[in-house]
Amino acid sequence: MSIIARAGYPVIGTIALIAAVFTLAAFITAGSAQTLFRSLAALGVFFFLFSLYFFRDPERIIPTAPELLLAPADGTIIDITEMDEPVYLKTKAKRVSIFMSVFNVHVNRAPLNGTIEFLTYNPGKFISAFKDKASEENESIFAGIKGEGGKVRISVKFIAGLIARRIVFYKQINDTVTQGERINMIRFGSRVNIFCPVDSTINVKNGDKVTAGQTVIAVLKKGS
Repeated sequence: MSIIARAGYPVIGTIALIAAVFTLAAFITAGSAQTLFRSLAALGVFFFLFSLYFFRDPERIIPTAPELLLAPADGTIIDITEMDEPVYLKTKAKRVSIFMSVFNVHVNRAPLNGTIEFLTYNPGKFISAFKDKASEENESIFAGIKGEGGKVRISVKFIAGLIARRIVFYKQINDTVTQGERINMIRFGSRVNIFCPVDSTINVKNGDKVTAGQTVIAVLKKGS
């Protein structure tokens, strides 16, 4: 079953209203004006249907297991690297970057059970999310999650893309999250970076297609 993400309601409603106005105008005008409004109405219907597609939010079967880190986003793996994460983890981590095109589901999910321990928002720019510098310069929300039991900490950075204009985060600091739970949505093309513990085993490679809440991004070291 597929539903519409709640963050999409205002956009879909606005587009539907505009399309309805153009359609009405096409019926009450004549000549060149009618031709124009018919074209605008057709365009409005196209964008309305695309918005329904874009804001889809399908149910997922979640492979819950404490040692697994699930993909926070649908998309394509474009970079895997070990680097310092100075914001929340304040240590080295394995960063896995997921690029989300406008054709991917844009609802993001929690990689593990835990508590939102850190949140920060950066207004930023709007560079193409496929470019690595988008990670540093674009609008973003950075979330730090302490795993259930407190032994594991990870961080996830949600990054707006070239045409995205809003990141909608559903949680607040100290909220608990369940593995695979919906926690965020980025409107239009974007990128998500997940920072995994340096001793975890990465389960994906560049070019892999991943599904939020289903694909295993990494396996935590036993005893973590």
